[in-house]
Amino acid sequence: MMRLLDRYIGTTVFNAILMVLLLLISLDTLFGFVAELKRLKLDYQLPQAAWYLMMKTPKRIYDYLPYASLVGCLVGLGSLAGHSELVVMRAAGVSLSRIVWAVSKPMLVLVLVGSAIGEYVLPYTEQIADSERQLQRDGLEPGMISQSGVWHREGDEFLYFNVVEPNGVLHGISRFRFDSDNKLLETSYADRGITQGDHWLLENVKISRVEGEQIFTEQHQTLRWDSGLTTRVLNIIALPPEDLSIQGLSAYVGYLQEQGLDASEQALAMWQKLLQPFSIMALVMIGISFVFGPLRSVTMGLRIFSGVLFGFTFKVVQDLLGPASMVFGFSPVIAIALPIVLCFMLGWYLLRKAA
Repeated sequence: MMRLLDRYIGTTVFNAILMVLLLLISLDTLFGFVAELKRLKLDYQLPQAAWYLMMKTPKRIYDYLPYASLVGCLVGLGSLAGHSELVVMRAAGVSLSRIVWAVSKPMLVLVLVGSAIGEYVLPYTEQIADSERQLQRDGLEPGMISQSGVWHREGDEFLYFNVVEPNGVLHGISRFRFDSDNKLLETSYADRGITQGDHWLLENVKISRVEGEQIFTEQHQTLRWDSGLTTRVLNIIALPPEDLSIQGLSAYVGYLQEQGLDASEQALAMWQKLLQPFSIMALVMIGISFVFGPLRSVTMGLRIFSGVLFGFTFKVVQDLLGPASMVFGFSPVIAIALPIVLCFMLGWYLLRKAA
């Protein structure tokens, strides 16, 4: 009997979360589609814009899952409370902790699915979406440096790539070599670079060398380029930190620290991803405590509004504490964990009062 009751509560909440998540993704995709209509250009037309938005769906799922869990929990448990089903359950001797456990079981599934999307799906689809749109929309004129490319430093060379494809193909490769006095010695531009395992093969290369007051140029149809850059490293540096996997962020943080560079932004993004499952569970606990506490007898509309408001506040606090940790020098773990701990404490307090 208790298994049937757990399944009923869990299914009700799970379906409500999926409904809210679908609504949020649909609205965001619609707004994104309207925005993309203003960016149609060259080969980037309606079919390509639709494909771009579809490839952005995993990121939307990952980003909205915590807040959909909060609002969905309020909707699901709120519907049970509105039909007095929770009152009947409590009167029949079902403990509050049992109801919390029934809600938590489907949430564990969502946490696992969200973590898998963020680790294995999101980085790949984001790079495909951005690289394809860049190629289709802007094209690549010789020597052009786009606004959405990638800068990288290797030894005495500064490198810039207009587009980095996840399959080991680079487009628009600009290289700038300096001496120890930061004097420019050589620049080069290649239309494309293809990985050959231990080196890169550059196509349509133009090299300009500065010797005294003179500049000498040479061109090559193909040219071997020996570089320590691998496809894995490029796939890491081509994405913003929030779109990388935990493994990618960990590798990137280690690489930057070895180079003596600041890795605080990457460390912050890594802790955000590591602690996101706890964010989901904390917001779900808040949803449960609200239904059994201050929002027990209010309308469904007020519950949804309260959930949206609380979720928005939670996000703003995390977004403020994250950059603050980089400015004031305290640990990014504190910046991400503090709102989560406060949510758990508030939820536990309200549930204790309701018990």
